[in-house]
Amino acid sequence: MTTINAKSLTRRDFLKSTGVAAFALWLAGATPVSANSSASSGEASADAFGVLIDVTRCQGCNSCALACKKANGMPDAEKVPDCLDSSSLSFVDECGTPDSTDANGTRWVKRQCMHCLHPGCVSACTVGALRKTAEGPVTYDSSKCIGCRYCQYACPFGVPTYDWGNPLGLIHKCELCNKRLNAGEQPACVAACPTGAVQFGRRKDLLAQAHARINSAPDRYLDKVYGEFEAGGTSVLYLSDVPFEELGLPTLSDQSVPHYAESVMVKTPVVAASVAALATGIHFTRKNQSHHDPDQISHDHDKQEDPS
Repeated sequence: MTTINAKSLTRRDFLKSTGVAAFALWLAGATPVSANSSASSGEASADAFGVLIDVTRCQGCNSCALACKKANGMPDAEKVPDCLDSSSLSFVDECGTPDSTDANGTRWVKRQCMHCLHPGCVSACTVGALRKTAEGPVTYDSSKCIGCRYCQYACPFGVPTYDWGNPLGLIHKCELCNKRLNAGEQPACVAACPTGAVQFGRRKDLLAQAHARINSAPDRYLDKVYGEFEAGGTSVLYLSDVPFEELGLPTLSDQSVPHYAESVMVKTPVVAASVAALATGIHFTRKNQSHHDPDQISHDHDKQEDPS
């Protein structure tokens, strides 16, 4: 009679537990990604809305950022935000320094969701919490969000923020005041801008207006509208008198982001399932070990009972 091999038992139970966990996680995680990848996300219509931000007209007053906080019921409504986070969906960034060699010195740049025409965040979301509307905004449904943060990885502009202080771990991002748009109103930030640096309208009209400004004042603007083609095009557009990379805007090709996001998403569940399965296997292995009486298990794996 052969004594019980403790290590063989552990390995067998571990592999069994790991295999079951991996298969379950593959079914739960891989299927939504595949389905989401094959289904095209919503796309903006030809008359979709957009926002044009003219950096040369911005004075950094932060009226837009404070109006955004108030309209969206964000905490600390009177505090000027300095980044995108769970309490601010937009802010005005200071680029350059007052002692710059450039005569104009500091540039003020409004930051918010770019509302891409083909948003990577929507493509990466496995549960449909993010959606591109035909009117232009990329909207967010917190009731569907599972806090996976895939949208953060997929966004080339680093827009979605994660609320670490919330046990639900929800995402926060600008929705272009979608409810106001549905009520026939402008986004709060646009309505609050005193200098016309932020303008709202149909994207195609804003592009025509932007190019008209460039043509009428070529010494004032770069001959480029940022967002016209970047990442497949965005609903938020920029005009500037200095290179856009100096404003902290990423240099992107005109290739849309979703196909990159989907290629990563296809691989992500496999990695996640492997790690989770490993942890699950270890848990069940230790649990099984604790049920055995160590006094009844031989630690000599080569010793066998004497046949005589």
